[in-house]
Amino acid sequence: MRITYLAYSFSLTIMYFSFVLLVPVIVALYYKEYNAVLPFLISSAAAFFISAVLKKIIPGAERIKSINDIKKSEGLFVVTFSWLFAGIFAAIPYLFFGLSPINAFFEATSGITTTGSTIFTNYDYPNAVFFWRAFTHWLGGMGIIVLFIAILPQFAIAGRQLFFAEAPGPTEDKFTPRIKNTAAALWKIYAGLTLLEIILLKMSGMSGFVSVCTSFACISAGGLSPNELSVIGYSNTILWIIIFFMFFAGVSFNLQYFAWSKLNPLLLFKNEEFRVYFGFVVIVSFLLSISLFVNMHFDIFASLTHAFFAISTVVSSTGSCSSDFALWDFTSKVLIFAAMMFGSCASSAGGGIKVMRWILIFKVMKSELIKILHPRAVVDIKIDNYSVSKDVLYQIIMFVSFYFALLAVSIFLVSIIEKNTIIAVTGSVSSLGNIGPGFGRLGPIESFDSLNTLTKIIFIIDMFVGRLELIPFLVLFQKDFWVFKR
Repeated sequence: MRITYLAYSFSLTIMYFSFVLLVPVIVALYYKEYNAVLPFLISSAAAFFISAVLKKIIPGAERIKSINDIKKSEGLFVVTFSWLFAGIFAAIPYLFFGLSPINAFFEATSGITTTGSTIFTNYDYPNAVFFWRAFTHWLGGMGIIVLFIAILPQFAIAGRQLFFAEAPGPTEDKFTPRIKNTAAALWKIYAGLTLLEIILLKMSGMSGFVSVCTSFACISAGGLSPNELSVIGYSNTILWIIIFFMFFAGVSFNLQYFAWSKLNPLLLFKNEEFRVYFGFVVIVSFLLSISLFVNMHFDIFASLTHAFFAISTVVSSTGSCSSDFALWDFTSKVLIFAAMMFGSCASSAGGGIKVMRWILIFKVMKSELIKILHPRAVVDIKIDNYSVSKDVLYQIIMFVSFYFALLAVSIFLVSIIEKNTIIAVTGSVSSLGNIGPGFGRLGPIESFDSLNTLTKIIFIIDMFVGRLELIPFLVLFQKDFWVFKR
């Protein structure tokens, strides 16, 4: 890898992120929260300073004018460490409001990776802080680098390697000839859905500020709320609006762009992954509503509302809550845990293993069973009538294997540290899947603050690895990856 290219690319992303850090200053000034202005100004200045220094200390970095021929390994490096340093700079403002460095980094990581776990134990903070939590969600949901590719000329051509290093999903899916146009189209859908949700929530009685924060957190599949109890207590109208947008936060934005550009939402159902995702949400939600009606004695409409909300928030990895499902019966928790493991669609804001990978894994299993009965059979594995190459299938099997291996290590370590299996299992699944809440002390209205510092560090790593789709993390352990040249 070329150090000059890395320094130039990395300094660019940090510099533009320093401008992003100024957005909460506008909110602070609007609400006359002058004590909240300085933390964000200092954070922005620190990011800008690091960006400038990086160009100066790496010989030749200042002479680079474009990164059009950036390599895939260099793209992985830039994306991985851009996210890491974005988390660090995003954490700086929290330090000014009494959070310890590890708690500040945990909260920032949870925000930028759209996980939605929180270490807040009180909510006596300025509006600018709550806006920043939601805004980091919104940036992380579609991807910081994808945003820069969409709006910055420096990334117009080189964006391909950066786009596929950051965009979540098992396939390199683009629908316009130029990556810049693809990124811009995705952000149009993303911003459009956000604006629509803000308007609907405001019209339904939610305050303007909470509508903005809730929409940012919902569309990004994040979940952090300015309210201590999330959206518990809001009207059924508001809850169903949020359910609708949480569901679509877990749907491929590529697919949504195709459907909405044709003005035909029914085109969504021509996609196999969407059909499986839709079917899973509907079936499991109905099963959960039966459990709530029978075991928790909810009325019929409340059972349906809270069931669809819980499954939508978990399967899309949003993490909001309309009721504290940590207090529900065992059967209900089992159904919610199944949704945690299922995940959202590829190229969506949601986390988890992704529906596409589950579909292909089961098709591989089915093909192997067929070959046992018919050894000479040639089984072609397809998605939407397109054959899937053996290389892609191999990569997916590798991904899932490493995913569960990392999950097992995380559960093992946290079990020893916390001496609590519920925290270890649900916390690890939640962090690696960028889901947010778990069960027990990590329920949807609980705080992660009481966890051991080592546990928080493990969960921070899980959150970053989950958001970056594991592969960039695994590449870091390859010796060849760390070969640099000028």
